[in-house]
Amino acid sequence: MRRALVVLLLGIVLGGCVSDDYVPKPRGYMRIDMPEKGYVSLGDSLPYIFDVPEYSVVKSVKNTEDWLNVEVPELRSVIYLSYWKIKGDPVDYFEDARRMVYKHTIKAESILETPFENSENGVYGILYEIEGNAASNVQFVLTDSTNHFLRGALYFMSRPNIDSIRPVMEFMKEDIKQLMNTCKFKD
Repeated sequence: MRRALVVLLLGIVLGGCVSDDYVPKPRGYMRIDMPEKGYVSLGDSLPYIFDVPEYSVVKSVKNTEDWLNVEVPELRSVIYLSYWKIKGDPVDYFEDARRMVYKHTIKAESILETPFENSENGVYGILYEIEGNAASNVQFVLTDSTNHFLRGALYFMSRPNIDSIRPVMEFMKEDIKQLMNTCKFKD
């Protein structure tokens, strides 16, 4: 009897450890609360004017007059803006910007180029959307075709993982489109 009880308990203990295949839980990401959209005009002392998000911090780049970093600390993102007064052929500026975009082809799955035109403000350009785990997923160029050239690139202060940054990237892409739509160059 005692022996039967020990065998029964041993069977329950060993049988209880056997289970169906274990399925690991998917890796989770922290919830990101996006700030409420709102914009302010920027550029009183610059050769250009455009809207930036109210929740951003604008910093000028050392040793340059007209280059800016538009930082959104709570989303750990930065839009780097580079400005040039056009000297020579404007196509050279576009080719240089295009070369910078296509440096991301190593990690990019695709690159979508969308032409931009705001004939009311005399501003033209291209919005580049880089799919995949590239370092910068959104870049753009703006020009008036004769005097001014502005290049922008969105970067995140984290390792590129499109699955985790996509919501913030889409949120920031709206801010970039607002910047592009409101850009005006001063003569």
